[in-house]
Amino acid sequence: MAEALDAQAAWERLRGIRTAADAAAAGLVPDSASGERAPDDGAARQSGDGPLRWAEPATPGADRLAERYLPLCLAGPRIAFAQLGQSLDGFIATRTGDADYVTGAEDRRHLHRLRALADAVIVGAGTAVADDPRLTVRACAGDNPVRVVLDPRGRVPRGRQVFTDGEAPTVWVVGPEGAGRARAAAGPYGARGDADGCGVDILVLPDAAAFAPARLLAALARRGLGRVLVEGGGLTVSRFVSERALHRLYLTVAPVLLGDGVPGLRFPGTPVMRDALRPPMRRSPLGADTLFELELREPGEE
Repeated sequence: MAEALDAQAAWERLRGIRTAADAAAAGLVPDSASGERAPDDGAARQSGDGPLRWAEPATPGADRLAERYLPLCLAGPRIAFAQLGQSLDGFIATRTGDADYVTGAEDRRHLHRLRALADAVIVGAGTAVADDPRLTVRACAGDNPVRVVLDPRGRVPRGRQVFTDGEAPTVWVVGPEGAGRARAAAGPYGARGDADGCGVDILVLPDAAAFAPARLLAALARRGLGRVLVEGGGLTVSRFVSERALHRLYLTVAPVLLGDGVPGLRFPGTPVMRDALRPPMRRSPLGADTLFELELREPGEE
C-alpha cells in the first residue's frame, strides 16, 4: 500500500502552483472525483470551480496545507495580501516594542510560507528599525522574496540585515527627502549597493503621494513583483487595509493580554456597527493561536 502524501511533500507541490493546470499536474482534483471524503475534512477551495483535493491518499497535514494555501496559490499574478499577529486586545508588541513572540511557532511557520508564495515582502521603516527583520524563508522550503523597505526619509540605518546579509535582493524605497541619505549610505557604487554583494536597489519615488498603496503596488508590478506580502508593521498594514489595497488579510490572534503596547490594526472606522467591514472569512487553529483569513477583495480585482 502506497504511503499517504505527507505535509512536506504536499508543500513542495503547492509552492509551485499558480494555475489550474499546475494544480492538476500537482495531483489535485475536483472534490467530486474523490467523494469518499466528507466535504469538511480539508477541502481546498478554488475560486469559481469549487474545492480541490489530493487525488492520492493524504495525511491530515497535507490536507490542511492545501486548504489553507491553495486559494492564495491560485489567486493569479497580481495579489496583495498581508499578515499580522496580535494579542487578544489588539497589540503586536509591548509598550517597549518587545514582540518576541506575540504568536507561537505555528504562526511563524505560516508567515514563512506566505513569504515563499510572494514575489515581494513589504515592511515600513519603523519595523525595519525596531525589529531588524531578515524577511527570508527559513521555516519551510521556498525561495526568498524581494525585500521592500518603505522609507520616505531614508532613516533606516544601512547596517540593518535586509541591506547587509546578501540573502535576497532588497528594494529601498525612498522619497526625495531620503534619496541623498540612501545614496550616501550605498557608497560610491551609487543606486546599487553592490560593494558588499547585498543587492540593494534604491527606488526613489517623486513625492509622498507615490507611496500610496495602490501606486506603490503598481510600481512593484512594473518590476515583475505582482504577488506582494505586506508584513508590517501595524501602521503599514493598517494603511493598506484602510485604502482597500489588500485582497486578503491573514490575522493571527494569540491568547494573551498585553493591556497596552504597539497597536496592530488601526484605521478610521465607521460610526455605526451596521457599516462595519464584515468580509468573507475563514478561521482555523494555529497551535494555541487562531488564524482569521479575511477576503477583502476578489483576486484580480484592481
